Amino acid sequence: MITIISGTNRSGSLTLRIAQLYQELLATHGAPAQILDLSQLPHDFAFSALYDKGGQNPAFTAFHQQAADSDKLVFIIPEYNGSFPGVLKTFLDGMPYPNPWKNRKAALVGISSGPQGAAPALSHFTDVLHYLGIHVLAHRVKMPFIEKSMADNRIQNENYLRQLNKQVESLLAF
Repeated sequence: MITIISGTNRSGSLTLRIAQLYQELLATHGAPAQILDLSQLPHDFAFSALYDKGGQNPAFTAFHQQAADSDKLVFIIPEYNGSFPGVLKTFLDGMPYPNPWKNRKAALVGISSGPQGAAPALSHFTDVLHYLGIHVLAHRVKMPFIEKSMADNRIQNENYLRQLNKQVESLLAF
């Protein structure tokens, strides 16, 4: 199973829509995938489920278990203030020890409203994943000016679609 993580807790985000489109691309290759939408995290998880409270929030524990059972991971990451969303880091900080994702493989997709396509966010996040022992696919997709590339909840930019398809194929072979 491949798990696609929509890396923000902002409701109604384009991040979730890109995660859904990625799931559709995987399905065309016969690869089952599930989406973890961080907007569905328990609102108090940073205080009720981390550190000395590990395992005490059943909803958060179930969320993490769903992710821990994955063979491969895809992170759809919006750029927030030149990096990735804090909720994504907090979600990772709440993982049980030892890390259940060690030696797993991950692909990264960055989206941004600006010109960088979340390049700084993907770089920062890659460092975090490497620290956790997660192998990151070299082909990272960066999608700048994402709002201008969407119509009817679909990506209209042919280059973005080619890059996503190429990444899906690389991830499946990874």
